[in-house]
Amino acid sequence: MPEPTGGDASRSVPGDTHAERDRTGRAGQPGNNPAGERPVGAEPSGQFAVDDTIDLASVETLTKAQAQAELHRLAQAIDAADTAYHADDAPVITDAEYDALKQRNAAIEARFPELKRPDSPSDRIGAPPAEGFGKIRHARRMLSLANAFEPEELAEFDTRIRRYLGLPVDQPLRYTAEPKIDGLSLSLRYENGTLAHAATRGDGETGEDVTANARTIADIPQQLADAPALLEVRGEVYMRHADFQALNARAAETGARVFANPRNAAAGSLRQLDPEITRSRPLAFFAYGWGALSDPLAATQMQALERLRAFGFTVNPLTRCCEGPDAMLAHYRHIETLRPDLGYDIDGVVYKIDDLALQERLGFRSTTPRWALAHKFPAELAWTVLEGIDIQVGRTGALSPVARLRPINVGGVMVSNATLHNEDYIAGRDSRGEPIRDGRDIRIGDRVQVYRAGDVIPKIADVDISARPADAQPFVFPETCPECGSPALREPGDSVRRCTGGLICPAQQVERLKHFVSRGAFDIEGLGTKQIEAFFADDQLPIRQPAEIFTLAERDAANLTKLKNRMGWGETSAANLFRAIDTRRTIPLNRFLFALGIRHVGENAAQLLARHFGSYSALHACLTGSAEAALAELVDINGIGPVMAQSLVDAFANPEERAAIDALAAHLSIQDAERPQAQDSPVAGKTLVFTGTLTRMTRAEAKARAEALGARVAGSVSAKTDLLVAGEGAGSKAAKAEALGVTVIDEDAWLALIGA
Repeated sequence: MPEPTGGDASRSVPGDTHAERDRTGRAGQPGNNPAGERPVGAEPSGQFAVDDTIDLASVETLTKAQAQAELHRLAQAIDAADTAYHADDAPVITDAEYDALKQRNAAIEARFPELKRPDSPSDRIGAPPAEGFGKIRHARRMLSLANAFEPEELAEFDTRIRRYLGLPVDQPLRYTAEPKIDGLSLSLRYENGTLAHAATRGDGETGEDVTANARTIADIPQQLADAPALLEVRGEVYMRHADFQALNARAAETGARVFANPRNAAAGSLRQLDPEITRSRPLAFFAYGWGALSDPLAATQMQALERLRAFGFTVNPLTRCCEGPDAMLAHYRHIETLRPDLGYDIDGVVYKIDDLALQERLGFRSTTPRWALAHKFPAELAWTVLEGIDIQVGRTGALSPVARLRPINVGGVMVSNATLHNEDYIAGRDSRGEPIRDGRDIRIGDRVQVYRAGDVIPKIADVDISARPADAQPFVFPETCPECGSPALREPGDSVRRCTGGLICPAQQVERLKHFVSRGAFDIEGLGTKQIEAFFADDQLPIRQPAEIFTLAERDAANLTKLKNRMGWGETSAANLFRAIDTRRTIPLNRFLFALGIRHVGENAAQLLARHFGSYSALHACLTGSAEAALAELVDINGIGPVMAQSLVDAFANPEERAAIDALAAHLSIQDAERPQAQDSPVAGKTLVFTGTLTRMTRAEAKARAEALGARVAGSVSAKTDLLVAGEGAGSKAAKAEALGVTVIDEDAWLALIGA
């Protein structure tokens, strides 16, 4: 069974599940780090806050329709945050905010499981590997961890596992608990005892080849004695506090850039194109798991870690076995008291089922193992003065308030900016008008509490009314767009005020263009954020609509002032840009749809639409025909709800929007979508429903098995259902299936069908 690291992956043997999203960005010396380095306290470029900021009010008051709409908005917000962080290297929200969005999404899915989207953010994995390194495909994916923030979530974790396995509450269940190292995930592949290669997590499937760099780390053995013929060891590269401070002191003396924190220093040092730079950096490595294996290491997690220790790896000495949630929490609190004196950064404690056979049974969700949990420490706090509030306009017209702070050191990083979410948050109320912070509003000049969890972009958590200046005035949120002057309206039920200027708003235009050329969309090499801003402002070779990207070379040829002679371009770089643009004239349908930047349509939704319609001509015919018929067809697609459907229809009904899309499509060859299906499976591509009580496996195990075989498991019976598996006590679903002519089989027939 595969095992997770700080990202997301599945494997055929359990083990590593540590590192999570490193939302602080990656750092390194100028000229050597392909991912780039941002100075300490520097503000990321591009949009500052997520377009669709989600109010974190309780889900208990949501109706089903509201929950469905909220899940759509959450998917869009989290998708935007992922793109900004992973693709643009410019985080727009903090880890704490990101975790809150994911928590709210999970809470709504738990209350309304039938509404879970196929493109749910709960099922998403990390980041693509950076340019400049070779690529290595992991034999077993590297997964991330589900998070816990409150003590009671440990008991819930234990209960979920027992329910899944069908274990009674009085049966002993042992866990391991170990510090969650705040560093960079690394996978080491040993063949016949020799280190063959090393790779970062990347997107969980493919990582960066950092073999030469890993060989320079003293904690990583080059040879293993008595190891399995194939062994992938996974762990965390980190930097000790003393080494980090010495490194920054040397950098300051020479005028080089300093690192924001030890995690950035470790990540930037490992991801160097020159291994000698990595060799000069004091990196360390903790092993905590494994990926592919030719032979099992042991029967339990703790025994396997001891075996890794015997091979010569450093295993964290604070790892303990715990008998149940109370012991787990006690060890968490013990580690928390030791945290200031450890000499390296941790941000929580990781719990794992100790019995590897049970790990095998529990398996994985799409991005996280069921048998592991990361219990996070509280975020860091500091107080400073709010010196101003700016309003930024995003791709979908959202007006996002940004706090300008008197710079303050929070956890080793100079913080000067923070998100303020939306106008309700500033006013001291939630989206329902209920008070937050006891109704205290936030004003310019206030002393504010800054909340940060290792992020570049923090948030304002609280305000000290007693320190408020006598002349401080309530902040008046603008009702017109600060960029184009159009009315900024707030629709009922929406926590965000939006500019109505659409394509006449320069801020929306430039943000949509940035999205268009982003990695998940057209991904045009040489045409990034800075270049888009320059072309947008240029009067001789402007790019203000996506179609104009594909006429750039033609317009340059007809222009007396050539691109190669201005705007920082040379003859070679201009030719390379035109060549890169030409390579994107052929584009898969799903990437084309995502690139359009239509509100609520993220990468996964674009994939669903592409697979349903198959071709752009079919989708275009649907969206340009009867609006009523288009809405009916769209909402019938599993995973496409009414909010997204209406957004698509509205986009193609808008004359300016439609003209821009048609002009773009005229320059492209849009490839039809592939519809892959699992091989050698009698249920591949079929829609299944399980009902009643299964006796030979739990419902959760049956569903996971069906999905692994290429089936789609639905929660209700419809005319599109291919097969109903009825256990003991099957009721209304079985009756409905028979009425619709759906094939109904019992559990024995189901197991025979799949060869189990």
